[in-house]
Amino acid sequence: MISRNWVDVAVGVVLALGVGILAAAGEAERLPWAVAGLVLLLAAYLIARPSAGAEDPRRFAVFLAIVTVSIAAMTFGEVSLATMQVIVYPLVWIFAPLRRDGVVGSLSVGAGMLVGYAGGFGFAPDALLEAAAVAVLSVAFSIAMGWWISAIAAYGTERARLLDELSRAQQQVEALSRDKGAADEREHLAREIHDTLAQTLAGIVMLAEQAGRRSRAGDVDGAAAAVERLEVAARDALGEARAIVARTAAVPGDPVLGAAVERLAERFRADTGLEISVVDTASGVDRETQVVVLRCLQEALSNVRKHAGAARVTVTLAGEDDGTLRLVVEDDGRGFDVSSPRTGYGLDGMSDRVALAGGTVEVTAVSGAGTTLSVRLPAPAAAVPSAGAAVPSAGAAVRA
Repeated sequence: MISRNWVDVAVGVVLALGVGILAAAGEAERLPWAVAGLVLLLAAYLIARPSAGAEDPRRFAVFLAIVTVSIAAMTFGEVSLATMQVIVYPLVWIFAPLRRDGVVGSLSVGAGMLVGYAGGFGFAPDALLEAAAVAVLSVAFSIAMGWWISAIAAYGTERARLLDELSRAQQQVEALSRDKGAADEREHLAREIHDTLAQTLAGIVMLAEQAGRRSRAGDVDGAAAAVERLEVAARDALGEARAIVARTAAVPGDPVLGAAVERLAERFRADTGLEISVVDTASGVDRETQVVVLRCLQEALSNVRKHAGAARVTVTLAGEDDGTLRLVVEDDGRGFDVSSPRTGYGLDGMSDRVALAGGTVEVTAVSGAGTTLSVRLPAPAAAVPSAGAAVPSAGAAVRA
């Protein structure tokens, strides 16, 4: 919208031009008419000025009536004051509530100028024809320019409204994204704690129970060994907690992954007495995939310890011809019905973690004949890392 200050300046300059025209004309016969026309123009502007940019039909109607009389009076008093239309027509379009009001206003001003101009020459036929030609051209130009400019202004207003709505929508999307990100992070953190701290703490509880039983039975050496493993497990829990908080780098390379798998198996051997064999032929495993493998193996062995009642477990980690990595954990335990509803979080959390990495989890079990857990992860180049995943440090991963 045009600044009111600039409109004030334009009106002042044009009125000053009108006064100069009267001073140069020097005729006194119809001078009062011309002066009255200029005064009425100023009055009309002052009446309509507060409504600039607002829809006020009544104020515009008063302005239009006064400005029509004004242009007729000033051109009747001094024909040269027809130049005042250079400000009158723009004012009509500035104050018009609607474009159709601008058209009606232009026609009204053109009619006033026609009457005043022709009246200044005594309504002679030649003067009337010349006045009509001037009025038609000025009205046509005013309508064309006013319609075009008001259409541009309307487009700008609509565009500003749409941009404002877009800005508000973007703010809403950002708020929803923050909420979604916070929810995803909470879910991930819950899964991370379950797969790390919760598993280790469960092992600590079992070791503490073992130490207590052996101590009460008088088995000092066995109690001491259990306490020693308890200390190791507690240190592991501390390392895992620090890894979750720090979210530092993951397992740095294949040899460390193999060592971490063997260490995890050894810890479960010591805690449970299970016979656990490890077959590791994998290579070229990327950082994110290594973390997923360790967490899945940790969950699988924890499930064997808590539910399977198995004596032997085989862990196989191998790369396949298509570049995928396969982790298979087989036990000779009691098995279970894989179609029955699950109340625990372990397998579902494992499936979610593997899905985020672009892989799949398959569980097969036969009642009384053991369970097989198979995890397939994509090749390193195609792996899909889990956004915002909490990653353990190298030391914590090895201790897992």
